[in-house]
Amino acid sequence: MEVRATAAIRRRIWLGGVSAGSVVLALAMPATVFAQAAQIPNSVTPGTPAQIDPSPAQTAVVPQGQPTDPAATTAPQVDPETVSPDSETAEIIVTGFRRSLDAALNVKRQSVSSVDAIVAEDIAKFPDQNLAESLQRIPGISIQRDAGEGRAITVRGLGAQFTRVRVNGLETVATSTDGASSNRDRAFDFNVFASELFNSIVVHKTAEASLDEGSLGAVVDLNTGNPLAGKTGVTLVGSAQASYNDLSKNFGPRLAGLLSWKSADGSFGASLSGAYSKTNNLELGNNSVRWAQGVFDSVDGTRCFTAPNRGGTYTGAAACDAAALAFHPHIPRYGSIRHDRERLGITGSIQWSPSDATKISIDGLYSRFKETREEKWAEVLLRSNERSIDLSNYTIDSNNNLIKATLNDAWVRTEHYLRKSQTEFYQIGGSWDQDLSETFRFTLLGGYSKSDATIPVETTFVFDDRDAQGYSYDYTDMKRPTLTFGTSVTDPANFQLAEIRDRPSETVNDFRTAQLRTEWDVAEGFQIKTGAMYRRFSFDTKGFSRDAVVCPNAGGKDVVLGTLTCSPNTLFGPTAVYGFPAGSLGEIFNLGKAGQPSGTTSSFLVPNIDAAAAFTGLYNRTPTVLVGDTRSVSEEVTGGYMQFDVKGDLLGLSYAANAGVRYAHTAQKSTGISSAVVGGVTVNTPATVERSYDDFLPAINVALFPTEKIILRGAISKVLTRPSLGSLTPGGSVDGFNYRVTFGNPLLKPFRATAFDIAAEWYFAPQSIFSVALFKKNIESFTVTQTRSGSFASTGLPLSVIPASSPAAGAPEGQLWQINAPVNGVGASLKGMEISLQSSFRFLPGFLQNFGFLANATFVDSSAGYSQGGPATSVTRPGGVLGALPNTTRTATLYGLSKRAYNGTLYYEDKKFSARGSVSYRSPYIDGSSATGNLFEGYNSTLNVDASLRYKLTPAVEVSLEGTNLTDNYRSRYTDLDANRNYEYNHFGRTFLMGARFKM
Repeated sequence: MEVRATAAIRRRIWLGGVSAGSVVLALAMPATVFAQAAQIPNSVTPGTPAQIDPSPAQTAVVPQGQPTDPAATTAPQVDPETVSPDSETAEIIVTGFRRSLDAALNVKRQSVSSVDAIVAEDIAKFPDQNLAESLQRIPGISIQRDAGEGRAITVRGLGAQFTRVRVNGLETVATSTDGASSNRDRAFDFNVFASELFNSIVVHKTAEASLDEGSLGAVVDLNTGNPLAGKTGVTLVGSAQASYNDLSKNFGPRLAGLLSWKSADGSFGASLSGAYSKTNNLELGNNSVRWAQGVFDSVDGTRCFTAPNRGGTYTGAAACDAAALAFHPHIPRYGSIRHDRERLGITGSIQWSPSDATKISIDGLYSRFKETREEKWAEVLLRSNERSIDLSNYTIDSNNNLIKATLNDAWVRTEHYLRKSQTEFYQIGGSWDQDLSETFRFTLLGGYSKSDATIPVETTFVFDDRDAQGYSYDYTDMKRPTLTFGTSVTDPANFQLAEIRDRPSETVNDFRTAQLRTEWDVAEGFQIKTGAMYRRFSFDTKGFSRDAVVCPNAGGKDVVLGTLTCSPNTLFGPTAVYGFPAGSLGEIFNLGKAGQPSGTTSSFLVPNIDAAAAFTGLYNRTPTVLVGDTRSVSEEVTGGYMQFDVKGDLLGLSYAANAGVRYAHTAQKSTGISSAVVGGVTVNTPATVERSYDDFLPAINVALFPTEKIILRGAISKVLTRPSLGSLTPGGSVDGFNYRVTFGNPLLKPFRATAFDIAAEWYFAPQSIFSVALFKKNIESFTVTQTRSGSFASTGLPLSVIPASSPAAGAPEGQLWQINAPVNGVGASLKGMEISLQSSFRFLPGFLQNFGFLANATFVDSSAGYSQGGPATSVTRPGGVLGALPNTTRTATLYGLSKRAYNGTLYYEDKKFSARGSVSYRSPYIDGSSATGNLFEGYNSTLNVDASLRYKLTPAVEVSLEGTNLTDNYRSRYTDLDANRNYEYNHFGRTFLMGARFKM
């Protein structure tokens, strides 16, 4: 590295808060910094640059006196910047994976607060295929996967909505349309970006006054290229890989490249990088769509009503009561989900530093994520149709589950779902770092980002056979049920096209940010930091519906084409007309390897999307507004901070600390749609609520250095997270399938907490650390759901807001509704411990010394009170309707919190060959409240195994082979915390990537 650049960076050293700039500090320091010993830097830092991160020119240096590392080093360097003044020989420069470990540990060591980092081994070469999957290697972080890829993170037991993410120093929200439902909240979707666009991730686990507020969990910095930290002249990097999934049997390309240039005098640099990937993978398995209670027509030959199928009064037979109050699968089914995904990402950076006192940077990022999600299912619709079903040969287990049964007059359904979506993310930002004198400097930072997630097509067609005989299910093996259809599900003559749906939507987020940061070196070891900030965040989502049930309940002309004479829904049997004949509108689907046992029906007829859409004219129908999915929130945050940074010695003990307070004023405006009936006509009226609140957030971080290799840390801070966007809506949503109404509350208070942290770190060798951290958060205000049971009329909503395709549309008072609303709770508590051990095996003989490992474990516990609707305990007479779901108060962990998480990586690296194997375990966790009488729902434990092999053909060319999810781990989702009923059990297959990479 040039003397000029190194001198400029050396002037920026200060043991203070780490932002994006800390990564380049860690890599660009002189030799003494990389000694892995805990020490206080000798000089004072100027302002933290807005966007700095590692570059290929940076090196990690083994300190004098430590064993050299010949298996993983370059030739000795004879450069005055890399030679210790009193050394007799040049020190060794560490390369490859070990260099990235050095860089990450130095980021951690150079901070007073609790910080962890992941650094790319080299430019455009991140250690995992997905940013979220990389983050799970950090102690305290777990991830949630979708379609086999990491999507969102949990930090120290707090879910994605409690984590703030900054890209190149600018806070942002990336909203994708991935998963079973779109992300319409504050949670950041890491799968929007190609991982090759980023060189480092820095995770701030404790707060500082100078660090952006808004997180109870962590602030995560994602950093792209930094041309001025690279080598002089042109740098060109390219990689190409082919991915293969053994479940879908499909190949896909993965391409990345970077072009960077730096002037000879080090004053100007520019870089451009791009990444592209395309995959087409499958998700196969089963899904119960929760479990529910329901009153059947008959049970083992005992009539439950005085009239079959419809009408009559409930007989109250004991067998009928027992079956009705037991839980059966809502919609037992097997099926497939196809995920066709395409990612394109481009980054650009221009940097100009006319002198050591001035640096100007402009950064841009564009990302496009496209997905086609296609689902095909064969199922029985017990949901809301129990009244017409005859139940026999059944078994009720010890958890009150109706785990085995035969059904006659069953409502058999096959469905075909197609969603086409696209997320585009844009960001442009700039920073100006200026030293006004030797003791005073500032950074001016500003930018704009926008995330636009659109779903132009979200279509479902369904075939029904509403009087099928001999259907049986067996959930004795709860994860792998046997589902057998007694009548043919491949014969078009048995099916009618009964429903059509299309629900296009759009969600747009944008951020505008401006910050001014100043630093004043008052005296040796004493610095004052001040700053002011302005952020404006806006969120807007719109949803529409073209749904239609083909035949009205009363019969008559169909509502789609008007060419069909429908039967009233009281007519049962083969002569009933409730849809268009399936005829040539379908296609045969074969399930494949979904984990199904023998005896399961695995071939069935599903609607053909193109044929059914053309026949019904679905896309020509005028869409209606979905009231619950149309809302907006805008937030304007202004404020500032003052922080004091000190360092020195006290009674022979070296220390560093920062303390300060941050002020934030939040002005919030929430808009939703209020529906009412005026003169017999439903009128949708926008409703807007405005409010504001103020927060003072003190924070203190202390680091003590009892020896050269040990750091003791402590921190106390006040932190906040603003309420969930969906909860702020001054309106509500209606779920007519589960008879559930959810209202919003625009006056919810923020989540506020006091956080305590203490940690000990021992840097006992190069690339090595043993650390223990204890943390606790007293959450003073915590949003909870208040639940009651009642009639639909009691909600005050018009009947027209009930989705037309739902069972409740035809019977709005067919059962009691579960009515939910978020309210300000009394709070919650969280505590835990992180243990981390990382080391190389340099003490072993021969090739064994080229091995090393990383391992960490996190233990977290929490307690929060929740109110939910529990199971019905009675059947009302004479109507034969389930009784109210009693309001149940339950203490449980916070949503998204796994009590245990373990991560381990074993690696080998010599001059040409490197290999890594990683294992990640996450214990079960609650994901949220449930419905239909179940208390909570969530995911069972997961275990993922990944590996990679790399070989350098030449210093400039490397080939690689990588594998993810090598054990083909199944995702197991449950409903009801106590009974652990199977919600879904599916797998995604193993993915292998083979390719090559060059650098010049």
